[in-house]
Amino acid sequence: MTEIRNRVAESKLITFDLEDLYQEGRREVLDIKDWLHEGFILREKEFRAHLESVDWSQYQDAYVALTCSTDAIVPGWAYMLVTSKLAPFAKKVVVGDLETLETSLYQEQLSQLNLEPFKDKPVIIKGCSNKPVPENAYILAMTQIQLVAKSVMYGEACSAVPLYKRK
Repeated sequence: MTEIRNRVAESKLITFDLEDLYQEGRREVLDIKDWLHEGFILREKEFRAHLESVDWSQYQDAYVALTCSTDAIVPGWAYMLVTSKLAPFAKKVVVGDLETLETSLYQEQLSQLNLEPFKDKPVIIKGCSNKPVPENAYILAMTQIQLVAKSVMYGEACSAVPLYKRK
């Protein structure tokens, strides 16, 4: 009887799972539309007064995405002002939706990624995850890993899609 060998386990193939870089913590979307006159007009005095009435401690240790869900034209200083109130409490604040927030968190992690383990090796970027991994995180990972890897694939070892092979 011949022995069954796991050739994937024996190969030099490295699996990179973006889910491993996921930063645990509560995510919050803070929509400022309710702080605008009729949801569209920012009146500075009223806006500032509303900011003073908010209990900012509710965002303690949260990752916060600032947004305005109406078509209001919001000046940049308004988001900066809200951020000044959130900064003592929130771990991170971005302008955008949850996907923008996740992309920013992954960008931080990927910018610090040690590429040495991938040098001159075939790498597969794992495709399935149980945590929210935005598409941009895959793009950022590809950009980083491609610099040093012999080849890069996407998916699982049994059904990988080849993406890059160094010539």
